[in-house]
Amino acid sequence: MKKILLLGATGSIGRSTRNCIKRYGNDFSLIGISYHKNKEEADKCLNDFKSIKHVCNSKKEIIKTVKESDYDILVNAIVGFAGFIPTVEALKRGKTVALANKESLVVGGDLINTLIRGFKGDIVPIDSEHSAILQCIQGEALNSVESVTITASGGPFRERDVDSFDEITVEDALRHPTWEMGSKITIDSATLMNKGFEVIEAHHLYGLPYGRIGIVVHPQSIIHSYVTFSDGSVKAQMGLPDMELPIQYALTYPERKFMGATPRLDLAGIGAMTFYKPDLAKFPCLRLALEAGIAGGTYPAALNAANEFAVEKFLRGEVKFNKIAEIVEYMIDRHKAEKIESVEQICEVDKETRLFLQTIKF
Repeated sequence: MKKILLLGATGSIGRSTRNCIKRYGNDFSLIGISYHKNKEEADKCLNDFKSIKHVCNSKKEIIKTVKESDYDILVNAIVGFAGFIPTVEALKRGKTVALANKESLVVGGDLINTLIRGFKGDIVPIDSEHSAILQCIQGEALNSVESVTITASGGPFRERDVDSFDEITVEDALRHPTWEMGSKITIDSATLMNKGFEVIEAHHLYGLPYGRIGIVVHPQSIIHSYVTFSDGSVKAQMGLPDMELPIQYALTYPERKFMGATPRLDLAGIGAMTFYKPDLAKFPCLRLALEAGIAGGTYPAALNAANEFAVEKFLRGEVKFNKIAEIVEYMIDRHKAEKIESVEQICEVDKETRLFLQTIKF
């Protein structure tokens, strides 16, 4: 029986993870959870899983539990930079991290890969796009991978006139066409910053240069990513937009287990699938993320901190939607990047970026 520590247990990923654990109760034991504000949902977890021994909702408690408790898999579904240190601490113990926290690899991917090599831990991605890539390369020689292509729904504003972006409300931006997610990642999907983060993740997860990682807008969200091999063959992973599949795959990897209640994909019922190139001019957050990833060093850490700062201001109604990209670019233009040497350095960049932005009137 694998012992699971679930961080972010009350969010959308957390709830889906709990469903997967319930489905195979003889294979998994949920030994601990963290939550942010939703105590009612946390209490429901305790009622549903009598195996839970650890409950934490502060940074200090979370880190202590990750460093000291007995678990086999850490499911990291914490939102934002707050998930970085738990990933680091789990890998230092040689644990497997089922990773939904994009920011861990965005801000410190090179450092995290060093930890994986040194302490023999592992990361299995939960993101549907990176799970798709993982599924496509099973049984293949990695040197036969020519490129990977990550799909994007395009968000709710794919067809909206860019001249009206300053009129977008919080409610508009939270209305994602295909996925049900938390507010922060939903805004990142609307700006396409999320897709830029996923390119940075793919670079670190699969060791591919940025020139071999593509993006295609696919509004139906049926193909989650595809891999092109050196002989020209292409393998795509398809499925309905449901996070339980990649979560269960991460928990059971490299095996597959039956999911009886999940609707099956009916291509004839879908009828047609469409694909477009992303518009970098219309969605500058995507451009900024790609540029920061290619530049490397501490640029992605500054990018992430600025984005979290800007998204929070938008969600509070303090800036307009199109200001998110302006704030991020303002910060990136002023950031003096360094080569990443330590976890402490990354944390300092995150802290200093936020403090600096608080002094600016946007």
